[in-house]
Amino acid sequence: MKTYIATTGAAFGLLVLAHIARVFQEGGHLLKEPFFLATTVASAGTCVWAFILLMKMRTADLRS
Repeated sequence: MKTYIATTGAAFGLLVLAHIARVFQEGGHLLKEPFFLATTVASAGTCVWAFILLMKMRTADLRS
């Protein structure tokens, strides 16, 4: 399960980085597109959530 969460978190993190790179490449007009913003925010949230879950799993493993 940890591997799945880490892989998913990394994939969504890479998607966020690609979106940031695209904004720099194509310009700030992308920041006015709701779908682009929604997918970027959702991807960032999923990445953070995966990181939090991994940290919780790690501390649970250390306690047992």
